[in-house]
Amino acid sequence: MSADVRPIAESELAEWLGAVNTGFLRPERVTESDLAHRAKHIDFARTLGAFDASTGRCVATFRSFAQELTVPGGARVPASAVTNVTVLPTHRRRGLLTRMMADGLAAARERGDVVSTLIAAEYPIYGRYGYGPAASVVEWEIDVSRAGLDRRWSGPADGGRIELVDAAAARAIGPALHEALRAVLPGAVGRDARWWGLATGLEELSGRPYKDRFYAVYRTAQGEPAGLVAYASDDHWTDAKVPLNTVQVKDLIAVTPQAQRALWHFLCSIDWVLKVRTGFRAPDDLVAQLLPDPRAAAVVTASDFLWVRVLDVVRALGARTYAVPGVLVLEVADPGGPAAGRYRLDAGTGECAVTREPADLRLDASALGSLYLGDESAQRLGALGRIVEERPGALALADAVFRTARRPWCPDIF
Repeated sequence: MSADVRPIAESELAEWLGAVNTGFLRPERVTESDLAHRAKHIDFARTLGAFDASTGRCVATFRSFAQELTVPGGARVPASAVTNVTVLPTHRRRGLLTRMMADGLAAARERGDVVSTLIAAEYPIYGRYGYGPAASVVEWEIDVSRAGLDRRWSGPADGGRIELVDAAAARAIGPALHEALRAVLPGAVGRDARWWGLATGLEELSGRPYKDRFYAVYRTAQGEPAGLVAYASDDHWTDAKVPLNTVQVKDLIAVTPQAQRALWHFLCSIDWVLKVRTGFRAPDDLVAQLLPDPRAAAVVTASDFLWVRVLDVVRALGARTYAVPGVLVLEVADPGGPAAGRYRLDAGTGECAVTREPADLRLDASALGSLYLGDESAQRLGALGRIVEERPGALALADAVFRTARRPWCPDIF
């Protein structure tokens, strides 16, 4: 049974969104307000559907949008962010995802995107398209009673202060804080006006209704905002009227260690709260070590998160900085893909170019994606057989060159 893969027309958006909801097991109907909202923000040229040749029904979906990815050193590279990828259960194993992915990646390369990114719902799928897990997340649950923090805390000792604000103030303060954070955070991506509108309730989707939350800002002694947290709480009481509430952090931006310390202490000092769920954080986040008893923060989630697919090796490797000088020749396997070739990277100058010199390391595009942001170890990948060392010592040098002092993190799902 054949299918036609093509960009959708605006008149097909309702059916396409219905296919997305079905693929993600969400039975919500598509409302007129949803259609109007989506139509304003979707690039139809980058929104693909597979349509069954016999029924004309949309049976698979794929969408990408423009994104900027921060890389080690603070540069931002243009990325094609992939989302809304589904294939209906009646049409699996027919090559529809492969066709949509091929079209999407070819278009991204032609546009001049340096990388492609995605959040993988299923681990086994995307490696075969050249994506590699490049940044992870961890979520902790803090047992407040064990943390050792002063529950009578009345504010930071550094002269700063915590201020509760409403959604409108959070919307006004948040973008500049996020821009300051992503300037120094490899793996971070941009947040546009729509992101902030949905996050603060100024815009709303029926399938993702906004739920009210609290907002707190950390201000320095000079009154400048340096941190923002959005959080919610459940309402759990025992029959004896004892509160057993859990705070769930929805978003926490801190551009200084002082702001981070103050915001976590604030959350752990709220009356009636026994536990704080941190939300997805960087795997080396400071939150546990900020507690007098770090064991009070138990890991409840640890997972891969952001996946990266390198499209232009020369520009990608030339955009980031490296911890130590050194020269590596990488032979990248990418059958039929844009990353295939042999490249000479001079980590001292940051220059990368196509070369005919003998390869020091051989790897595929997926392994290169995992190395790119500095989170993965070349020697680990070598032990797994995903990188082959052709020159003794090249794996150790690659570890020293690519790894970063702090681990990359993407605070956003897309």
